[in-house]
Amino acid sequence: MAEFSGHLALRAAARADGRTVLAAQSFRAPFHLSKPYWNPEARTLLVQVVNPTAGILAGDRLESQIAVESDAALLVTTPSASRVFRMREGEAVSRQHFAVATGGWLEVLPEPLVPHRGSRYRQITVIDVEPGGALFFVDQLMPGRVGHGEVWLWDRLRLEITVRLGGELVLREQLDHTGAGLRALAEFCGSGPAACFANAVLITPLAETESPSWISPLRALHRDGLWLGVSALRRGGWSLKLVATDSIKLREGLRAARAILADQFPRLAVDPRKL
Repeated sequence: MAEFSGHLALRAAARADGRTVLAAQSFRAPFHLSKPYWNPEARTLLVQVVNPTAGILAGDRLESQIAVESDAALLVTTPSASRVFRMREGEAVSRQHFAVATGGWLEVLPEPLVPHRGSRYRQITVIDVEPGGALFFVDQLMPGRVGHGEVWLWDRLRLEITVRLGGELVLREQLDHTGAGLRALAEFCGSGPAACFANAVLITPLAETESPSWISPLRALHRDGLWLGVSALRRGGWSLKLVATDSIKLREGLRAARAILADQFPRLAVDPRKL
């Protein structure tokens, strides 16, 4: 079976008229870019990263580097879920680095990760934001191919994230579980056999109070079938956790959360599905 050593490198910059463009881009399979779309209302450039192959396979090594310069605004998303296929041996590894300059904005909102039976996958995410920059990063996880009755059967999944603001570490997290281990946790929490998860990080240049205006409506989304928690980072941002009983409720919860946050952060008003 073929192994990919793919890379994606993007640099977003603002033109003199304030419009964001891709000042530099480079990619190699399994990465591919669709035509970027400029949203004039939110003044944000939307880029979809497409994987034209079946999905992520054993031995794949994926490298992503995305940088946003001052006064530029970029939303990076994917048109479909990322599937990690069964592996007889070895693992697949994805390393991604996101950097935002002062005055820049970056949203990373891919569709969910779907680990299949017998897969082993490691994702290492490093985020560097300069003071005065802003970012909204989301990771979504499904328990497997729910429609096929194949859930919680991956061998190992590692999701690591490091966030630095002005060079200072403000968040370090790691999820390292077998499918069975995470299923036991989901069942213990009462979120059901098809539970889906989202981990989001918001870095803001605003001088936030201990309870910004959007905190209460965001926490009000917490209800039966959707559990949502918000906590402050040591400085400069917030961590959001969502657990839902299924993918539909998770999608609805994220959509509602983005709509609430868009009142304070207008660039979140971009529809990630619009091309």
